Amino acid sequence: MKYDYYKEITTYEDFEIYDFISTGVKGDIAKRARFDFVEEPGTYNLAFGDLMEDGGIDDYSISDNKDMAKILATIAVISKVFLDKSAGKTISFRGSTAERTRLYRMAIGNNLDELLESFVIYGVQKGGTPGLFIRNKEYVAFLVEKKL
Repeated sequence: MKYDYYKEITTYEDFEIYDFISTGVKGDIAKRARFDFVEEPGTYNLAFGDLMEDGGIDDYSISDNKDMAKILATIAVISKVFLDKSAGKTISFRGSTAERTRLYRMAIGNNLDELLESFVIYGVQKGGTPGLFIRNKEYVAFLVEKKL
């Protein structure tokens, strides 16, 4: 992996929940990634953000812990583990805001060659039309599958 990632990851419930600690300028911040089954067969929505006291995820918070690249690399590692344990599954995700969706698009685009070694990545355009991810193209959501 091009970027360092958090290696101390705790997983729960059939590899559908993952916790790790972001360490940075604001201290230690608990993070959670969760894969939730959606109605489309074999598709799971990826939610991630700050872990709340009730076990929920705050995907609107801005931690500003200066470790964004490390967090996104950790999410990529977690996604690979999930897909390795869940043959034939698809991950769906989008940002909680348009700005975060743009951030994810840029992160995917900047690391596309490396990501394509493990994943098949689709971008979903307005209107719901998915197609293979293309750098610098605007998307409202993303789909990720394990590369066979």
